[in-house]
Amino acid sequence: MTHNLSKALDCTLDRANSDVVLIVDDVPDNLAVLHDALDESGYTVLVALSGTAALQRAAQALPDVVLLDAMMPGMDGFEVARQLKLNPQTAHIPIIFMTGLTETEHLVAALEAGGVDYVTKPIKPKEVLARMAVHLQGAREKRQTRNALDAFGYASITVRVNDGRLMWQTSLARELLMRYYGTDAPTTPIPVLTWLRRHVEKGLGGIEPPRLSVEVGPKRLTFRLHQQIGDSEGGGDWLIIMQEVSDENVIETMALSFKLTPKEAEVLYWVVKGKINRDIGDIVGSSPMTVKKHLEHVFAKLGVETRTAAAAMAMRRIRQLQPQFEG
Repeated sequence: MTHNLSKALDCTLDRANSDVVLIVDDVPDNLAVLHDALDESGYTVLVALSGTAALQRAAQALPDVVLLDAMMPGMDGFEVARQLKLNPQTAHIPIIFMTGLTETEHLVAALEAGGVDYVTKPIKPKEVLARMAVHLQGAREKRQTRNALDAFGYASITVRVNDGRLMWQTSLARELLMRYYGTDAPTTPIPVLTWLRRHVEKGLGGIEPPRLSVEVGPKRLTFRLHQQIGDSEGGGDWLIIMQEVSDENVIETMALSFKLTPKEAEVLYWVVKGKINRDIGDIVGSSPMTVKKHLEHVFAKLGVETRTAAAAMAMRRIRQLQPQFEG
C-alpha cells in the first residue's frame, strides 16, 4: 500500500497516463476485490480502512475519484463525504458511495452528504468501472480547465450559489482573496457573492455579465464568470476567473515618456484616475500642497496648463503603449 501511495502522490502533478482512485472500506476483502479490478484496468489505486485514514489520504494525494463505503465504524462514509466537501482542496473530487442499504432515505443521505452516485453491495467491479468512467470524464475536463487557467496566470475559484460557499480555489486565488478581502475558503467575499447571485438570478442568456473589479492602490483584481459546473439546481456551482493587473508599470511608462520623477508620475497617474489633490495626497503620503507643486512640474514638462489636458495627454500615450489599461 505504501508503494501505491507514493505512486499516487507522484501522479498529483502529472496524471496524463493514470487516474487516481481512493477506495475507502473497513473490510479488507472488499478492498482486495476492487483494488485488483481497478489496478488491472490501469488505475492508480489507494486504499483506506477508516474514515480518518480516508481524509488523510485524500488530502495527501487529491485522488480523481473516491469510492466510499457508507457504513463504517467510527466515522461513517456520510461524515467522510461531508468533511471532504468542506475542504476546498478536496471539495471538487467526485464521491461514489458503496452501500448495502437500499432504502430511499439512505440513498438520499448519501447524495446530500456530497455523493454524485452510488453502487449497491455486493460490489460488481464492472458496474463500478462504468460509473467511475462517467464521473471521471467530467472531473478530468474541469481539472484541465483549471490547469489551463493557472498556466496562463489566472487564479480561479468555484462558488456555490445557493449557500455561498467557496468550494474550491487555487493557491494564487487564496492569496489574492486574503490580500484584497481578508477572507479564506469556505467564505466567499460578500461583494463577490452579491455580484455572482445578481447576475445568475437575472439570467445570463449566453452573454458574459459585467466584470467585478476591486482596486488597492495601483493594483486591480477583476472577476469574471467563466462557466457553470455541475447541475443548475439552486443556481449551481460557478467557476470564476480572477486576474490581478498592476498599473505600476503604467506609472513607470509615464515617467520615462514624459521625463517625470517617480513621484510626479505617480501623481499624474492618480490625476488620470480622476482623483483630486487631497485624495492623491492621502494615497501617496504627501500634503495637498506638495501634490500641487508636483502637478505644476508635470504641467510644465507636458506643456499644458490644466489637469484635464495633462490627463488626456497621459491617457493617449498610455493607450499607445498599453491598450489594456483601464483609466
